[in-house]
Amino acid sequence: MATPAHVAIIMDGNGRWAKARGMPRLAGHRAGVEALRKTVRAAPGLGISFLTVYAFSSENWSRPKSEVSDLMGLLKLFIRRDLADLHQSGVRVRIIGDRAGLQSDIRGLLDEAESLTAANEALTLVIAFNYGGRDEIVRTARKLAAAVARGELDSEAITAESFAGSLDTQGIPDPELVIRTSGELRLSNFLLWQAAYSELVFLPCYWPDFSREHLAEALREFAGRDRRFGGLGPQDVASRPAAG
Repeated sequence: MATPAHVAIIMDGNGRWAKARGMPRLAGHRAGVEALRKTVRAAPGLGISFLTVYAFSSENWSRPKSEVSDLMGLLKLFIRRDLADLHQSGVRVRIIGDRAGLQSDIRGLLDEAESLTAANEALTLVIAFNYGGRDEIVRTARKLAAAVARGELDSEAITAESFAGSLDTQGIPDPELVIRTSGELRLSNFLLWQAAYSELVFLPCYWPDFSREHLAEALREFAGRDRRFGGLGPQDVASRPAAG
């Protein structure tokens, strides 16, 4: 079975999971953290080398202050409690997103997670934090434009490949598979550049209910897809009339 090296997940539905159980939204977010732990543990055994998760979008700041505070607290708790285990398991942590303006303690934790695990190779866990796909593209364009203005870069040298190499995900392959839970059918500003040719799988379960079985189900769905990247698939080529 063809297995994607890089799987990205939009972890959606924590609040609705909690509401359906008459619980506060924080309970849903806590349950979502446990689902993330299980997914990180399962990924290497399923042949996944890179796992990217949408932890906190640049638009999430518009949520009630109390919920944002709860989410920041959960991030701190996750890194403090889980970083040692991730490191021991050979997981490398990468953070993508805009760190400018983040509180110093949050930035410090993110930097610590990356530096401690930098040499690990069992799995690369990419955490999209204060991340938005459009924002990433704009920040990259500004960075390249500034290099051109300083005379360090010829504008004609900017290609799709060099642009991709300047994104937050530099050195990380594009995801072959993007999974979204909760039944919503959209990308929500997630990896807009990188997901140009990703296969998309939408699952009806809320994120706290996501399990190894759901991940395996998405991988089976991926394996059955005919990935053509804008070209012709084997069946299309076989059906073309012979020349002459």
